Amino acid sequence: MNGSPLKARYRPDPAAASPTPVAETIQVPRRKIHLKSSRFADAGFRYLMLGCALSVLAIVALIVRELVLRSTLSLHAFGLKFFMTQSWDPVNGDFGALAFIYGTLVSSLLALILAVPLSVGVATFTTELCPRRLRGLLSYVVELLAAIPSVIYGLWGIFVLVPILRQYVEPFLAKYFKWTGLFEGPQFGIGMLAAGMILAIMIIPIITSITREVMSAVPTAQREGVLAIGATRWEMIRVGVLRNARTGIMGAIILGLGRALGETIAVTMLIGNRPEIAKSLFAPGYTLASVIANEFSEATGDLYLSALVEIGLALFLITLLVNIVAQLMVWSITRGSAQRATA
Repeated sequence: MNGSPLKARYRPDPAAASPTPVAETIQVPRRKIHLKSSRFADAGFRYLMLGCALSVLAIVALIVRELVLRSTLSLHAFGLKFFMTQSWDPVNGDFGALAFIYGTLVSSLLALILAVPLSVGVATFTTELCPRRLRGLLSYVVELLAAIPSVIYGLWGIFVLVPILRQYVEPFLAKYFKWTGLFEGPQFGIGMLAAGMILAIMIIPIITSITREVMSAVPTAQREGVLAIGATRWEMIRVGVLRNARTGIMGAIILGLGRALGETIAVTMLIGNRPEIAKSLFAPGYTLASVIANEFSEATGDLYLSALVEIGLALFLITLLVNIVAQLMVWSITRGSAQRATA
């Protein structure tokens, strides 16, 4: 009884013995340190990503700078006449790129004529008509074509495509369409027609993939609305899907054109490599990329080397411009679909 008040007097206060205030005083500086380190990490990550983005622009700028500097001699010697004459005589120092520009444009346009209908048809079937179980397999096979190296396309063209053209396709075209002037002359299989066909096969995956993505971005309500007014399946695809996706499809076509313009090895193996302008598609030709691949290692004089670099500069600028236009067209359709989805 006598000891109980003393014990009560010296009994420790639970609130005073609680470690909470000590813990709080320890946690506050830790939180400040953590926030400060997070700010440094965010800033470092932001500057790192900015450096990666700027490095891409720097690489492009350095490429353009080097091409311009290396082609200065040719630019001063020939000026704009370089792109308006077809003479290519390294012995006498007379250079003109018109034949190469002609071969590049003709082979690329021929590739588009052959590839666009097939690509749009495959994309339409995959998006609108293909069974679900077959859709993934078909898309994978089409995209697999883009992974095949161009030299393999060239070898396949030499051993498979050229004999078929020489024995069957070119005689048929010469027999029934010689009056057009596009299918006349010797039928060797190697020439502008072979180059255009191999380019068409190579750009089919690009046009098909982008067209399929653009068609998939068309809202389902658009399809249902067209079907609701009594349209057939074909009318729904033509009016509700293809018409709304036409800008993106055009962007896919231009991207395929950019791929065809810059192709080198496969075209070099099949086009014949003769710097001349001929109306017939059976005749051999030359492209901007092919002449660089064939003759750059053999260029002896400074003017010869400068002319080849100027051809590379022209090809680079043309391809860059085509890809920018295509990206803008694809972005215009995909941005509109995203805004409609979020509305």
